[in-house]
Amino acid sequence: MRVKYVFNEVLVGLWRNVTMTVAMIITMSVSLTMLGASALLYMQVNQMKDYYYGEIQVSIFLREDVTDAQRTAINQAIDSNPLVLNKTYETREQAYQKFLVLWRDSPDFIKSVGPDSLPESFRVKLKDPEKYKQFADQMQGMAGIQDIVDQRELLNKVFDIFNSIQVMALVVAGVMALAALLLVGNTIQVAAYSKRREVAVMKLVGASNWFIQSPFVLEAVVAGLVGSVLGFVALFVGKVVLLDGRLQALTNVLTPIPNGNVWLMLPLLAGVGAVVSAVTAWVTLRFYLRV
Repeated sequence: MRVKYVFNEVLVGLWRNVTMTVAMIITMSVSLTMLGASALLYMQVNQMKDYYYGEIQVSIFLREDVTDAQRTAINQAIDSNPLVLNKTYETREQAYQKFLVLWRDSPDFIKSVGPDSLPESFRVKLKDPEKYKQFADQMQGMAGIQDIVDQRELLNKVFDIFNSIQVMALVVAGVMALAALLLVGNTIQVAAYSKRREVAVMKLVGASNWFIQSPFVLEAVVAGLVGSVLGFVALFVGKVVLLDGRLQALTNVLTPIPNGNVWLMLPLLAGVGAVVSAVTAWVTLRFYLRV
């Protein structure tokens, strides 16, 4: 009987303050969507680091006037170096053909670069990419080498941008979460005030604080769960429509987001939405509900 009464009061309370309930659900869903997006971005950045750092190559660009003897000496030094996993040699013609493919959408830029503008190079993959500095120091003084470039430097700049976007998403999620908490607290206050006489009667007949507060807390929990489901739907639709659809070309740079990671957000968002809503409602009632 008590359980039936509590659930009935929850439904009545949600319908009685339907406008504020809808506003609370929408605010909660937006904040949880941002939280889920930042969590997915965090997981994706780590996955991209594991993938790209494992594919890092050191580019050894040769001088225009490099001799056959110097090229052979560089090749032998790379082969005999214990830090090297494997290497490939790229001629000027091969570099130019790769350039044509990469910049095929910029014909004016292609016209400004001739077949002999790009240097020949060795592309070296190290057993441990962290030892780039040691490898570069060993090769730097050899005749015929123009420059040694580590792809990690470029990747670090790219990942710095992703990390900044991640922080921005977390900040926005935090601001929206604060708005959701204030709205939850305000909604619970209004609900408690509208039932202040019933609460007073229940206190007089000996009803426990848990029995009185449970309908209000469950109202907040229901709103939080509904908001988490809407937030998950927004994430999943965004992934399918944008990343798997219109922005699919980005998968040439970004590693694909597995559906499993997106489904993992459902219990995460539901747990966060329910717990945060319940704690906020309980704290609000502790300070507000006085009989």
